[in-house]
Amino acid sequence: MALIRVVKIGANERGLRFVGKEFRGVLRPGWHVAFDPLFRARVDVVSVREPWLVHRDLEVIARSGALGIEACVLDLAQHERALVWIDGRFAGIRTPGLSAVWTVFHKVRIEVVDARALRFEHPELAMILSQPGVEAALETINVEAGFVALLFVNGRLRDTLAPGGHAYWRGLGRVKALHVDLREQVADVAGQEIMTADKVTLRLNAVVTFRVVDPQRAVAEVGDHVQALYRQAQLALREVIGTRELDALLADREAVASELVGTLRARVERLGLHVDTVGIRDLILPGEMKELLNKVTEARKAAEAALITRREETAAMRSQANTARIFESNPTLMRLKELEVLERVAASAKLEVVLSEPGLANRITKLL
Repeated sequence: MALIRVVKIGANERGLRFVGKEFRGVLRPGWHVAFDPLFRARVDVVSVREPWLVHRDLEVIARSGALGIEACVLDLAQHERALVWIDGRFAGIRTPGLSAVWTVFHKVRIEVVDARALRFEHPELAMILSQPGVEAALETINVEAGFVALLFVNGRLRDTLAPGGHAYWRGLGRVKALHVDLREQVADVAGQEIMTADKVTLRLNAVVTFRVVDPQRAVAEVGDHVQALYRQAQLALREVIGTRELDALLADREAVASELVGTLRARVERLGLHVDTVGIRDLILPGEMKELLNKVTEARKAAEAALITRREETAAMRSQANTARIFESNPTLMRLKELEVLERVAASAKLEVVLSEPGLANRITKLL
């Protein structure tokens, strides 16, 4: 049985030499001869083409210092993370623990980051987040345009996130994001039964357009700011409609809507909301009230029609009286008018003249 052992290490290989369970060093490329009478020596050949050194005794190998400048050893504390680039390409994120990467065959760049700040910011953040596997170390929050996100860390509000991508380290705190819509929104306040000042019960539907102007207050003051707005709109409708009589309400709905806007704005300001408009979309009266209003409208229109007719008749009679006075003061004009009438009669029908009065023919001849 041979007591001499010969091992050949290739150019892209390294030999990890053990005697028993003890690590004795790294064998570089070439032929290596060792005297092993007890057959306790072994050499584990690994390839330096593979970036990461994987071995069950990695901790012993890395801490021995035998790897020298041929490998970069990472020993990350609980609050540290490492960004690794190999040959100019992002290769991943290393979490706390011990690891080693060969620098012989590859160009390696490593950034060690303190994760206690929790938020991860980097000039190449978008590229890093697009790589597979980073979600194990990073929690990403994407905020769409028109929204903001309220960031809660361990149950406490820490920050307001603008639209875009954001990343936070896992394992150092409980992170939660609540997205808030800042765009103009519409709330329907439908089926509200309200009694007016003159004891008429009516049903109306209103539309409220609003925006969130203070996201933190909108979330902190109430559990659901849209539902809170709905309740305040109900109260504002009762406050404004209940102080008006039905006729005033029907006559000037724009004034009612304007007052509703002012009243509702004051109510929801503390909620971080701003009301843009309030519109009364539908106003539904009881059946008997509809009939009464129809009768009132019909009587009003009939009276207006009669008044217009009388005005026209009066004007016609006044015109006839004026004409009669003109003819009375000017006989020649009267004769011309008579001739005009005779001409129209003669043109439209056969004219027959019956003379029964003496001297009538002479007068007609003179007239013609």
